[in-house]
Amino acid sequence: MKKLICLSLVPLALVLPAPGFAQEPQSPSLPMVKPIDMPARVGILGTAKLSLAEVIQKVLSNDRDLAVSRINREEATLNYKGARGVFDPRLGLTEHTNRIITPVSSSLGGATNGKLTTKEFLVDPQLSGASPWLGGSYKLDFSSARQQSDSTFNTVNPQYPTSLNLNLTQPLWRGLSYDDNRHRIQVAKKNIQLSDEQFRQRVIEIVTQAIQAYWELSFAYRNLEVQSEAVRLAQQQDASNRRQVEQGLLAPVDVVQTQTQLATFQQNLFSAQSALTNAENALKVLMLADRTDLMWGMALEPGTKGEAMETPPTLDEAVKLALAERPELKQTGIALDINRMDAKLTHEQTKPQVDLVANVSTVGLAGQVIQQSGANPFAAAFGPLVNQINQLSAVAGIAPLSPISFGSNSVPPALVGGYGQSLSNLANGHYTSASVGVNVSLPLRNRAANAAAAVSVAEGRRLNAQRQQVEMAIEQDVRNSLQMVYSAQARLEAANNAEHSADDQYRSETRQFQAGTTTVFLVLQRQTDLIAALTRQARAEADLSEARANLDRALARTIQTRGIQLQ
Repeated sequence: MKKLICLSLVPLALVLPAPGFAQEPQSPSLPMVKPIDMPARVGILGTAKLSLAEVIQKVLSNDRDLAVSRINREEATLNYKGARGVFDPRLGLTEHTNRIITPVSSSLGGATNGKLTTKEFLVDPQLSGASPWLGGSYKLDFSSARQQSDSTFNTVNPQYPTSLNLNLTQPLWRGLSYDDNRHRIQVAKKNIQLSDEQFRQRVIEIVTQAIQAYWELSFAYRNLEVQSEAVRLAQQQDASNRRQVEQGLLAPVDVVQTQTQLATFQQNLFSAQSALTNAENALKVLMLADRTDLMWGMALEPGTKGEAMETPPTLDEAVKLALAERPELKQTGIALDINRMDAKLTHEQTKPQVDLVANVSTVGLAGQVIQQSGANPFAAAFGPLVNQINQLSAVAGIAPLSPISFGSNSVPPALVGGYGQSLSNLANGHYTSASVGVNVSLPLRNRAANAAAAVSVAEGRRLNAQRQQVEMAIEQDVRNSLQMVYSAQARLEAANNAEHSADDQYRSETRQFQAGTTTVFLVLQRQTDLIAALTRQARAEADLSEARANLDRALARTIQTRGIQLQ
């Protein structure tokens, strides 16, 4: 049963007029509330209506951390290309011109005037590099020269020596399966993946911040509307109370109660306006390029009122998805992969160095034949001795010695010619040599390599411990985020029920007040309850949208949910 509460009536004193005088009735003196107009928002010149998708696009376009992440990703790609450049062939060239004058103190030096002059012009292009397979290296060089000398022993002058040499080095133990070059390439490739995950993590974080800021702005607008409605209801109640006081149905103190309520609601309204500006500027900081952007002067009005509700995943599904997709965990996995590469390289360095070395070369030679005049210097040196021996041999009846000769002065036709003939001899391959050998280097203790290998193993243990910490943090984050969604959904349902009940109570109390069966205090109480219920309802709606965004972040599905294409 509802209790009937009678309105307290103001006692009216009957004042008898003096004889012969008529007295006008006096209306009670009602306190007046100084009207306070809502101040204009600072710096706002217009209104821009933005959807959530437009806000996300602007945030992704203008976020400075994302720009840095893009640069980091570009640098990682360039570093990978640079690491692969170790296998690019290197072309070199050696060229020199020599003129050497050597003092000679004997005719055996090839000069009769005391000095030997030699001139040489040499060009030696080279091609070298490392093999991407099995850690080998190669060097190919082609040497060609023009040599000229005034030595008396030369039979061809000038002459054109040429040579083609190929040197190969192949590790047989250390560096065969893995070496520093391949290590740098593999690490650079992993760093690209690492920068991709860091970029993806930043996208998820900044989009989540943008979504939360957007719904905070939406709540700020809703809250401003609720507080405006509270002021309107208070003003409406104040006007009603004034009429009833003038009619003698209420006491003036009831107007004071309403005006106190009105002043309180006005304070809440101005606070809501300030909160709206703060939420709006927080979103502008995320989405605008710089402080000169014209949108700083615009009021941002959310165009997305609500999103379709999806059934949250179960705890097992959520944890499984998060462990498979969270960028932090993938970054830890990449760090472990790099550590395994480091350990492989340091273990490789502990092995002895055993290299197979092979060399193949072919040479060519040609020159212009010298027309010599006079005897060979060596033969001429032995001439007097031969003559004296022959004289003694004649006395003794012995046959004389034949003239001493140090070889024929004739030159094989294949070696006679210019630079072209030397190249022809080189191409024919008649003068080819080859060698094969093994170089062995065995460190006696190799403490540096052993220590580096032990450090890599210890680093792997540290990274595994860190991975377990990340997994624990993800487990906690997923559980908390999922609970926030379930709680926010239940809280919104409860807030909706509370809003309906508060509205019914307020309307019922207002009807009772009009019928004179309740008091102003209870009407104002119901009014306060209704405004509080509307505020909690708006807060619950924003919290649910933010909780869903936070769950998407925890499950690393923000990019897929929002349809973002990563370039």
